[in-house]
Amino acid sequence: MPSLKSLRTRIASVKATQKITKAMQMVAVAKLRRAQQIAEASRPYADRMSHVLANLARAFEGQVDAPKLLAGTGRDAVHLLVVCTSDRGLCGGFNSSISRLARDHAYRLLEQGKEVKFLCVGRKGHDALKRTFGDLIVEVVELRTVRQIGFEHADAIGKKVLDLFETGGFDVATLFYAHFKSVINQIPTQHRLIPADVPATHATVADSAIYECEPGETEILEDLLPRNISVQIYRALLENVASFFGSQMSAMDSATRNAGDMIKKLTTTYNRSRQAQITKELIEIISGAEAL
Repeated sequence: MPSLKSLRTRIASVKATQKITKAMQMVAVAKLRRAQQIAEASRPYADRMSHVLANLARAFEGQVDAPKLLAGTGRDAVHLLVVCTSDRGLCGGFNSSISRLARDHAYRLLEQGKEVKFLCVGRKGHDALKRTFGDLIVEVVELRTVRQIGFEHADAIGKKVLDLFETGGFDVATLFYAHFKSVINQIPTQHRLIPADVPATHATVADSAIYECEPGETEILEDLLPRNISVQIYRALLENVASFFGSQMSAMDSATRNAGDMIKKLTTTYNRSRQAQITKELIEIISGAEAL
């Protein structure tokens, strides 16, 4: 049985840890609301851009001169996986779920004889993937010093992807991130960046109308397709921020409650040990008195 001193030391240590987890939970709660608002505000813009691309893409259906960012290179040999995670931990299964989705996708591609490359956005994703795919990681982008994610950060990542595509580095690019649904539910998601993942147009007047573009569709797509890549990456980063704080809040809440349960158990053990020691000392005193 551990000594009373060691039990007191352990109780004090758990109480200190509980204070830290409680503080981290409160910080995550404070930051979650703002991150959630920003993430939800970015969704209509990204979704609408996808619908605009869908309308413009109609002009290139079945044509061989379609932009490569829209139609692809015509090959499916080399895949780039853009894995977006956080640079910090203590957030439950947030980082591991995204990394697992990307890893499973990579295994399927490798089984089909494809070549796979990784571009990791966030240190935790790189740490999880380098054990298995260390030689396949072409670049790591860390945003640990960034206090507020802005479009310029996503645009810089998008330019890296475009530069790699223009030099023939890959044929298909897929983005991995966590879609924020609620505080307790963040859904690991994959989204194809190149060729552009053009959604099927809805059968509504607005979406089924025929647009006359000035300048032409080619000139518009030359500017819109690269911007769409940055927009989708920006959306993923914002969704990740909200998902990170939601997952961290849940994880720290569980850690705080577990610490409270552990303190109760240790306190009970300490009281029993202390009572046993007092009883033993009383018995020794009484036995010594009777011996006299």
